[in-house]
Amino acid sequence: MPSIPRGTQRSFHVLLLFLVLAVLLLVGFLRVDFRLLTPTFRDKAQEPPVTNIMFLKTHKTASSTILNILYRFSESHNLSTALPEGSRVHLGYPWLFVTRYVEGLKQDGRLQHHFNIMCNHLRFNFGEVQKVMPKDTFYFSILRNPVFQLESSFIYYKNYAPAFQRAKSLNEFLADPWRYYNDSVDLKNVYAKNNMWFDFGFDNNAPADVDYVRKCLAKVEQRFHLVLIADYFDESMVLLRRRLRWQLDDIASFKLNVRSPSTISHLTPESQERVKRWCALDWHLYEHFNRTFWAQLHAELSPRQLTEELEQLRAKQRELTTLCLQDPESKNVTHVDDLNLRPYQSGKAKILGYNLRHGLDNTTLRICQRMAMPELQHMAHLYSLQFPNKTPKDISFLKE
Repeated sequence: MPSIPRGTQRSFHVLLLFLVLAVLLLVGFLRVDFRLLTPTFRDKAQEPPVTNIMFLKTHKTASSTILNILYRFSESHNLSTALPEGSRVHLGYPWLFVTRYVEGLKQDGRLQHHFNIMCNHLRFNFGEVQKVMPKDTFYFSILRNPVFQLESSFIYYKNYAPAFQRAKSLNEFLADPWRYYNDSVDLKNVYAKNNMWFDFGFDNNAPADVDYVRKCLAKVEQRFHLVLIADYFDESMVLLRRRLRWQLDDIASFKLNVRSPSTISHLTPESQERVKRWCALDWHLYEHFNRTFWAQLHAELSPRQLTEELEQLRAKQRELTTLCLQDPESKNVTHVDDLNLRPYQSGKAKILGYNLRHGLDNTTLRICQRMAMPELQHMAHLYSLQFPNKTPKDISFLKE
C-alpha cells in the first residue's frame, strides 16, 4: 500500500483541527447544551420505576405533602406501606424506631422484607429500618431552613412543648431560650431545639463540635441517597422524580398541612440569627445538604432542562387544581365541607384544607380526594385497605 506524503498528512491534521474548532465555536454561539443531546435520562425513563422507598418524614418541612405523594403512589401501584401498629399514628416517635412499631411485621426473629414504602414519622434508627425494608431501598428525606422550621414548630407545638408554653412569642423565647427550655424534661421538648437533627436519630442537645457534626453528616450521606430542600420544593420534586423514574402525575401535588397566613410569625433579624445559634446542629445539617442538593440538581439537569421540567410540573399542578378544586386557595377548616378532608388542628396553628368541585365523575373524584386528603385520614384509609380484618384507626378529632 503506498504511503501518504507527509505534506498531505500535515494538511489533513490542520483541516481536522480547523473543523473541531469550528464546531466548538458553533456550539458556543448557539449555546447548545451537550447534556440535551445525551440519552442518559431517556435510558433511565425506560427502566422500571423505583418502588422500594424509605422517606424520613421530618417535622414542619413540607413532609406531609411528600407523604401524600407516596401514599398515592403506593395505592395506585398496589404496593405495601409500613404503617403504625394498632392505634398509633406514628412509628414510635419520638422514641428511636424499632420494628414492633410496624403493623403486620412478624416479630419471631425471622423478619421479612415485605414492605415497599415507609414514610410515617419516626426517629431514624438505621439498623431497625433495615429489618423492615428491602436491601435495594431508596432512602431520602427533606430539610427546611431552621429559621422557618422553628417558627412553624413554635406555633404548631405551642400547647405541647413545655419550652414553648410560657413564651408569648418566638421572639421572646429566642431572646432567652434557657429561661424556657429544660433538656431534662422528657421528649416533648425535642420540637424546640434541633428537631431535624433529632429526627435523623442524633442528640439534639449535643454541642455543635466540629468533629461530631462532621461525623454525623457523613452518616447521613452514607445512608441517604437524596436529601431534599423544602425551601425549593418544586426543584426538589423535579430531582426526586428523576431519581425514582416516576411519571409527572405521580409527583404532582396540592400543598397539605399549610397554615393560615394569620398564624405565621415574622421574626426580627436578631431572632433569625439567634435561631442559627440556638439550633446550630440543624443549621449545619441544612447548610451542608443545601449545597449537596444543588450540586446533585445541576449534575442531573442543565439550566434549560430544569426550567422546562419546572414548567411542566407547575402546568400539571395548575391543570389538577382546575380539575379538582372549587377554589385554588386552601380554606379555613370551618369552611371545608367534607369531614374526610378537614385537617387536624394543632397548637395555635390554623391548618387549611380544600373543597372539591361538585359533579366530578367517580374516577376523577377518587383521584382528587386522594390528593386533597390530610395525613391522618389518608393513613387510616391505607390501613383499612392493607389490614381489613384489623380494627380501623380511630380518627377521633373528626367526631368533635
